[in-house]
This record gives sequence, structure tokens and C-alpha cells, in this order.
Amino acid sequence: MDPKPAPKLPTIRNAGDFQRHFSVSHETVERLETYAALLRQWQKAVNLVAPATLDEVWHRHFADSAQLLPLAPDARNWLDLGSGAGFPGLVIAILCANHENRSVHLVESNSRKCAFLQEVARRTAVSVAIHEGRIEDAAKAGRVGKVDVVTARALAPLAKLLALSDGFFSEQTIGLFLKGREASREMEEAGGVGRFSFQSIPSRVHGEGSIIAVRRN
Repeated sequence: MDPKPAPKLPTIRNAGDFQRHFSVSHETVERLETYAALLRQWQKAVNLVAPATLDEVWHRHFADSAQLLPLAPDARNWLDLGSGAGFPGLVIAILCANHENRSVHLVESNSRKCAFLQEVARRTAVSVAIHEGRIEDAAKAGRVGKVDVVTARALAPLAKLLALSDGFFSEQTIGLFLKGREASREMEEAGGVGRFSFQSIPSRVHGEGSIIAVRRN
């Protein structure tokens, strides 16, 4: 069944807004507050996000990531490619922290960003598997295997994402790729990859953004 678009969210300005609109626990909000504080602290030494977005972290990063979870509510195994500062994968891990039999894998090649991800996971007491290295190497080494959901944000054009993530897809896997205004063009360019079908879902957070849902044919 294809995911259904949901209404746009108002601007999520703070922890209270996030808790109301995503119906999460106080414990989850506390973990995200810790995450936000660490992001500000580490940003001074490591280029994790665009500096202008730090004051909009609850909307631009946390809500943007969290909107993916209702699109695959029963998924048990998540894989985030090119995780960077942890969006969307580490946010998904925090939202799923109290659910049994859920696993989240993050693949990131930059060692300093991996150190940041490890510190957030440690400080928030969230179980997450962080794989330092290239996506191609993680796939060849079989360190992850097939998963229920593959995610990525601002990593590569769709055609390249499909090539990178192909080895993690089973017949039941869904790819949820956060995209900007070029989503339609990327789907057209990737149309020749006949093994996959695409669905564009409007972002609930960004006016011109989309989530491209991908399934194997």
C-alpha cells in the first residue's frame, strides 16, 4: 500500500510544538533537547548543518525527519545513508527508542560526524548502529543486509541513490528520500531504472519539498 500524504504542519518552533504535533512522550522531547544542545555545541568545530538553520532545528531538522515515521509505522529495520548530523536517521532512532525490536543503522563516511552521532546516541541513551565508511563498502561487507526502510536526505540525485541502496532493498523495502524542488526532475531522470517505482509525497514541513517513496517492482 502506498503511503498517503498528510496535511502540512505549522512551523514547529520549539519542544512544546513538536510534542503536540507528533504526540511524543516527555522522555522523547528531553532526548531531542539534548540532541539540539549537542548540535549547537559541536557545530562550532564541525560543519554539521547550515548555520542559518540552527535556530530552526525543531522544524528544519527534527520535524523534517519525524514526518517519515508515519509513512512506515510498522517498519522494524531502518537504514539511513549519508547520515551527516543524523537527519533523518538519528531522529527516527530517538522516536523509536522505546519500541522493542526496532533497529536503526546509520552509514556515514566522515569520522568527525560519526563521533558526533556516537556522542548524541550516548547522551540520549539511544541504541543505534553507526557504520563509519562508504555506503558501497557497507553494502559489499554485508554489515547491514536487507532492511524495511532506506532513508537519505540531501545526499545524491535519485538515480545515484537507487544505485547506492539497491543492495539493501528486498521486495518489501520502501525507500523514503527527502528531496527539494527538483524531485520531479530527479524521478524523470531515474525513470530508466526499471527495477523501481516512485511516488512523490508532498513534504509536511517544506513548501517546495517532497518525499520520494521508492519500491522495487
